[in-house]
Amino acid sequence: MKRQTPIQLSADEVALVRGLVMYEDADILALNKPAGLSSQGGRGQVNTLDELLWAFAKPGKARPRLIHRLDRDTSGVILTAKTQPAASFLGKAMMRRAFSKTYLAIVTPGAPDPKGGVIDAPLRRVEQGREAYMQVCAADHPDAEAARSRYKTVKAGEGCALLQLDPETGRMHQLRVHLASIGRPIAG
Repeated sequence: MKRQTPIQLSADEVALVRGLVMYEDADILALNKPAGLSSQGGRGQVNTLDELLWAFAKPGKARPRLIHRLDRDTSGVILTAKTQPAASFLGKAMMRRAFSKTYLAIVTPGAPDPKGGVIDAPLRRVEQGREAYMQVCAADHPDAEAARSRYKTVKAGEGCALLQLDPETGRMHQLRVHLASIGRPIAG
């Protein structure tokens, strides 16, 4: 793995990231990333999960490496590789889609109609100043990127519904944008 300059972490930061460990062996770490913590830097982010991984670095060795990312406002499991062979294996498995990703989200104002299906709507990245976001666009737009999300209503209640979401592609904010585009934005 590429050598990077270590970042000094406070005792509180080390305790925080060590408290996120769900699974660890000689090759991988699985972490329970909370909402509000960025996976990686960019656009002025500080205290990212990527930086906090220095808490697991051995002296003179590279720190664990993120295998994938989750949006800052998304909580869930993040895989990291502690060795180059593990990073290569997991990276290749992600590229060939050997992993399935499933998310749960509460949407408003109720269950979509139909209660399950596929949202197949291209997305494009829009930048305004230092901020970037995704928006649905026409398939023939020059910046269009294919984006497909499967959804299924798990439970519907008064004014909200719990959905199971399975993205087939991995665009930034894809699930949020897709659900908003069908009038069922993620709550919170």
